[in-house]
Amino acid sequence: MTTSARPTQVIRGKTTAAIALSVAMAFAPFAQAATLDLTTATIADVQAALETRKLSSEKLTAAYLARIKAYDKQGPAINAVITVNPNAIREARALDRERRAGKVRGPLHGIPVLVKDNYNTADMPTTAGSQLLAGSIPPADAFVVKKLRDAGAIIIAKVNLNEFAGSGGMTNGEKDPEIAKLGRAQAGFSSMGLQTLNPHALDRVPSSSSGGTGASVAAAFGQFGLGTDTGGSVRGPSSVNGIVGLKTSYGLVSRAGIVPLSLSLDTAGPMARSVSDLAAALSVMAGVDPADPTTQMSVGKAEADYTKFLKPGALKGARIGIGRDFMGADPAVDKITEDAIATLKSLGADIVDPIRVPDYLLQARGGIYALLVNSEFKAQITDYLQTLKPGFPRSFDEIVALANDPATKYRSPEKAYGLKYSQAHAVGLDTPTYLALRDQQLPAMRAGVEALFAANKVDAILAPTNSRPAQLIAEPRRGGGGAGGDSPGNLTNESWVPEMVVPAGMTPDGLPVTISFVGPAFSEAKLIGYAYNFEQATKAIKVPKNTPALKSDIISY
Repeated sequence: MTTSARPTQVIRGKTTAAIALSVAMAFAPFAQAATLDLTTATIADVQAALETRKLSSEKLTAAYLARIKAYDKQGPAINAVITVNPNAIREARALDRERRAGKVRGPLHGIPVLVKDNYNTADMPTTAGSQLLAGSIPPADAFVVKKLRDAGAIIIAKVNLNEFAGSGGMTNGEKDPEIAKLGRAQAGFSSMGLQTLNPHALDRVPSSSSGGTGASVAAAFGQFGLGTDTGGSVRGPSSVNGIVGLKTSYGLVSRAGIVPLSLSLDTAGPMARSVSDLAAALSVMAGVDPADPTTQMSVGKAEADYTKFLKPGALKGARIGIGRDFMGADPAVDKITEDAIATLKSLGADIVDPIRVPDYLLQARGGIYALLVNSEFKAQITDYLQTLKPGFPRSFDEIVALANDPATKYRSPEKAYGLKYSQAHAVGLDTPTYLALRDQQLPAMRAGVEALFAANKVDAILAPTNSRPAQLIAEPRRGGGGAGGDSPGNLTNESWVPEMVVPAGMTPDGLPVTISFVGPAFSEAKLIGYAYNFEQATKAIKVPKNTPALKSDIISY
């Protein structure tokens, strides 16, 4: 069938078609206006909006503060935040002025971020989750905090953690379960911040030491956050809160200015809602610090820009081993992990299944962790306390005494017991027992894990980050992390290798499950590529149902 064309009408010298085109062009900026949702936006998305000048860092910071106000102490009351930065809006305005003047410091310019409250901040208290350090303002920023500020990031809040990073003053290594329980506070609890909740399920824990960071990043209280990891404390919270996280190679990121737990194992790393944000954060965080000699190990191995490894085809041809020693505890977790393995195959990975970790490595890790942490924390927390202003405890022994003094009204009886237990059981750093552990057993663990990669000729090993989903707050705290457990956990700390966490799915009960890519030392660039490829193929991350987007989160520009 054919139709005849309608004649063109002319109105005051213009055709109707021309008028229609003019109207469309006039309204094009409105029709094509972009929107930003803070709960899902990446740093690149935010920077694109900031570049238009229709979004300011002040407005962005205010929107994040609105989420904290709505969800942290009200509504679901996640209770992840210990201190909100009172100067956040003022700092955002100053960064907006810089942008208008043509100075943009980099991808983090004007980006609000969250900091675990064991990182020193010279303008806000640093408590390590302990009421005994309430109000303690350290003399200077931690090295990593200063780097972030110099890059234009805004520290919007300090967030909760397991007190003294959890294992600092616990019944580590105790074989009697009743005694062990007496010194084991629930995951996500501290005497300073009390109990943080999991935003996906309010009756569940946010996991171990960096639980406040994990919960607040998942709930979108900031663009990304900082965690620390000595035996699983970035990875566990990233997993149960369903976000991205990186336990960095030992020596890649400075620990100077971070309250220590065990400097033979301590690492610092980013936690985020996307692999691209994590890569942007790591690009700023990594680097040599004269105040932390271990960072010399990263010379020639660290990358200046980890975002260049965000490649969709990174898994093609990669040899990925499957760590089945860390599976079998939960059918839902195993099902999601099997689906992830199938996805890796579809993306071109060469799967080596299974990779078996030698039993001597699995059996030794818990005992090594317990002795090392008990001994080093006792000495190293004293060194840290000596840097504080007058009016605060000056030694480990003073902390033990104050925590166990009824006049203090200490809010964590488990931590009080654990500190006293640690005081009695820790060995000195000059004892043959400790020196043999540090100088012989730890290098043997590193050699054993290095041999695992070499013998199987794999680029990385994949396993579920946690073999089970988040536990109920009402349940007695499980072992895991420093206590051993059935995840890669402290094995990767004791071998100094990196572990990259990425969301993989949700259980039928609506609890997040993640997978981990574990690689040789300083293989972060490859692991970021693998995680990004998997993330983009699966889009498995979910906004927590208890902290949905607010009206102020949807920003048009």
